[in-house]
Amino acid sequence: MSHLRVTNLGKAYKRYARKSGRLAEWLGLGVQHELKWVLRDISFEVSPGEAVGIIGINGAGKSTLLKIITGTTRATTGHVESGGRIAALLELGMGFNPEFTGRQNVFMSGQLYGMNSESIARLMPEIEAFAEIGDYIDHPVRVYSSGMQMRLAFSVATAVRPAILIIDEALSVGDTYFQHKSFDRIRQFRDAGTTLLFVSHSAGAIKTLCNRAILLDAGVILRDDAPDAVMDYYNAVIAKQQADNEIQQTEQLTGQKITRSGSGNATVESIELLVNGVPARALSSGAAATLQITGKATAPVEQLTVGILIRDRLGNDVFGTNTYHHALSRNNLAQGDAFTVDFNFAALNLGRGSFSVTVALHSRDVHVAANYDWWDRALVFQVFPGTAPQSIGVCDLPLTINWSPPPSPPLRAADPSLRA
Repeated sequence: MSHLRVTNLGKAYKRYARKSGRLAEWLGLGVQHELKWVLRDISFEVSPGEAVGIIGINGAGKSTLLKIITGTTRATTGHVESGGRIAALLELGMGFNPEFTGRQNVFMSGQLYGMNSESIARLMPEIEAFAEIGDYIDHPVRVYSSGMQMRLAFSVATAVRPAILIIDEALSVGDTYFQHKSFDRIRQFRDAGTTLLFVSHSAGAIKTLCNRAILLDAGVILRDDAPDAVMDYYNAVIAKQQADNEIQQTEQLTGQKITRSGSGNATVESIELLVNGVPARALSSGAAATLQITGKATAPVEQLTVGILIRDRLGNDVFGTNTYHHALSRNNLAQGDAFTVDFNFAALNLGRGSFSVTVALHSRDVHVAANYDWWDRALVFQVFPGTAPQSIGVCDLPLTINWSPPPSPPLRAADPSLRA
């Protein structure tokens, strides 16, 4: 079974104060080092077929954790138990010999994944077709671009569906076309029962591919929860690094988690969805609407940006913008100044379903500069089908359809010529 169990895992590196310390220690002159822990007491379990995202800032310990799981690095404490074949894409080009051709590297990498030469030769046409690097398959890897290396590495690692697939940001390299192609294969493996560990800074990728997320910070697990809740908390953690902000976790009566963070120098007092000037929580797709945010400065604010983010029911980002990007941020607010900002949509072309609105007050273009108030899921609303033809998805895009040549007029049952 493709299970994965990590128990009390820890990793520490020896740090010597002097270059001669290692030699002195080897000669028996006492301990000359101190331990630098990059992982401490990491424990979690992944069930067969489960998809888990690993997130955290650079240096949080994500890559070290994956290297221990794949066996390329030894743990200081704890252990890892896994079942089934593991395929891993960690550092780009890891295991490739730059002087060998792509074809030669396919055979070497395939053997590292447990395949024999006969199996690799049989799969080679499929690997070449998926990688789409053409004649470069017979050129040395040292002439490959980073995108070509990723194409070939991913194609080899996924030539046979593994029990456990581990990917560490590799898909962030390369063109958009191949990223879509790769994500399609990952989804197919996940749906077929492959256990997935996926490291990414992309909230959309984590929310789309994974049914669970783990947040690492300074080598320890901060959160292990649904992707939407963990990504919301992650946003607050990022802002906290820039200023000493209070992170508040509250529970709604429905049990839905809301994250609100910020210094409080400016606060959101209310948010309303207005249709024809009247507050609403439901509207037809394509209707004109206004998101109205009111707030107040509780301290002098040199510059205030107000932003909105609309998400679907799965937590995927649908649309977001802020006053900074429209050159409409406000400067020099005094303590006690109130404000109202209207985001006017001539046609809110969202698809049928439930959506939420996140509101942010901060400085400049992004909330990490100076986060005053970040309020996740401040408002939830429902979209019903409008008068346009039926469609699916999170958006309803206006379009026209033309045939060439024009189709025949539709047949009508009332036409006498159609009667027997």
